[in-house]
Amino acid sequence: MALSENSDTSPVQEAPKARSLRPLGIVWRAALAYPKQLMAAMAALLVTAAATLAIPAGFRLVIDRGFAAGGDAGDIGRWFRYLLLIVVVLAIFTALRFYFVSWLGERVVADIRLRVQCNLLRLAPAYYEETSPKEISSRMTSDTALIEQVVGTSVSVALRNTLMGIGGVIYLFVLAPKLTLGLLLVIPLVIVPITLFGRRLSAISRTSQDRVADIGAMVSEVLSAMKIVQGFNQENREASRFGAAVERSFETARRRIVIRSFMTAIVILLIFGAITLLMWRGAIDVSEGRLTGGTIAAFVLTGGLVAGAFGALTEVYGDLLRGAGAASRLGELLEERPTIAAPERPLALPSPPRGGLSFRNVTFRYPTRPEIAALRDLSLEVEPGETVAIVGPSGAGKSTIFQLVERFYDPQAGTIRLDGVPIASADPADLRERIALVPQDGVLFSANARDNLRYGRWDASDDEIWEAARAANAAQFIEAMPQGLDTFLGENGTRLSGGQQQRLAIARAILRDAPILLLDEATSALDAESERLVQDALDRLMKDRTTLVIAHRLSTVRAVDRIVVMDEGRIVEQGTHAELAGAGGLYSRLASLQFGSEVA
Repeated sequence: MALSENSDTSPVQEAPKARSLRPLGIVWRAALAYPKQLMAAMAALLVTAAATLAIPAGFRLVIDRGFAAGGDAGDIGRWFRYLLLIVVVLAIFTALRFYFVSWLGERVVADIRLRVQCNLLRLAPAYYEETSPKEISSRMTSDTALIEQVVGTSVSVALRNTLMGIGGVIYLFVLAPKLTLGLLLVIPLVIVPITLFGRRLSAISRTSQDRVADIGAMVSEVLSAMKIVQGFNQENREASRFGAAVERSFETARRRIVIRSFMTAIVILLIFGAITLLMWRGAIDVSEGRLTGGTIAAFVLTGGLVAGAFGALTEVYGDLLRGAGAASRLGELLEERPTIAAPERPLALPSPPRGGLSFRNVTFRYPTRPEIAALRDLSLEVEPGETVAIVGPSGAGKSTIFQLVERFYDPQAGTIRLDGVPIASADPADLRERIALVPQDGVLFSANARDNLRYGRWDASDDEIWEAARAANAAQFIEAMPQGLDTFLGENGTRLSGGQQQRLAIARAILRDAPILLLDEATSALDAESERLVQDALDRLMKDRTTLVIAHRLSTVRAVDRIVVMDEGRIVEQGTHAELAGAGGLYSRLASLQFGSEVA
């Protein structure tokens, strides 16, 4: 959680600002996957634009023929029926356009969300050290919502008004070429402010989306740590920090609104001012008999439609630029490539698995801390079926070994082998299929107990789930829950105690039944009685399996085959508890602190 008073909540470097609509290409490519719906939407769009432009032509016929001298009620009715037919067609195809465009908007957003999430699931943990998951979550919600608005509304409005603008200008030429030429002289004057203001608006739109993402990340961060916030009486400070973020977002939005307002005002002034002057000229032509009343009426209506179309384009252009900014941010997530991936021709791991692990001269630095070596020239051999405890002070590199075994990272030097195969040459999925992990903090999902346990092996039956739960001393409290295995555990398992969460994590690892077991202080959250029961279950589970145990409480590793003592990324001692306790080294000092004089 950020602690500085004026901290910027954006955890990643801001990408270059979108200065064009090019980033919307990912939206267009997603829409092309549905050609039938796209063609239906375009057809409905063409018909509605044509029907809208046909209304001025209908009024021209009503005025020039229906109201002409000698015209009777039947003639007037015929032309009004023509107008009514246009309105009916317009209504039907507007409904069709709305349906297909809205469908495409929802479908495209769903597909983009799925593509982004699938790509995120492939990225290595190193990416999430440098990019905040909360900021990514904001992109997946606010940015995709903006794209949905763009596809479902803005693009449709832009295309419809573009067609109406072009079609309207053509019809104006048919009605009054001289007046239309005067109108066209104004178009370059309209394009200039759109271009100039649009570039600035694009950059600010992207910044505005970043500020909204900052707010979302801050809300998620504070709510997930509410006990800490309230426990340290930091409510007022967090409210002030949130208020500052909201004000930054508002100020960015205000700048965007000001630019968009100026752009809209200038465009409307130029367009409607020009039309007003041209209507003045047209009225003079009517009075002198060079134009009919119906023609000038149609020209006025069509000119209004053209002006409205261009005016709407200036407004929707800002929306499209905001959508381009959102698409750019999502495009960055789609373009990320995993740094940990299967080679083109992965080596097969031996079957059946033996569980032998080998570290040879391994040096590793975390990407976010390249100046500090978490492991330094580490060499370690773990025989199949051996139980090895890894102990040492905090920061010694114990957890890093687990991270490298599961190949969440690759070392900068040295090799790690599983059953003689370099894990960098194997498929990570095959590697992880042979490993079961119990983390120090039981990590649970916002789901029921059954699904959390089945995460270890998704095809497990209920009988197997209950067997694993009993082995981890979790069955009793699961049975006591209102719906048993179907009981929702709350967000991240918050409805359970820390010990209960840990026991579910242990049951999940038991259910996986993998040849390699990684226990990261697996009994740390249990009371004495539960620890005894779970330790018995773990002892049975570790039989004939390769097990690495990270332990801070040395009482839990007295009976392991071998203890490896680490300090500052290096192995400083190895041996059994009895051997190391009397050696006078680091282990002996740690044991003395925990056991007092009775070390051995």
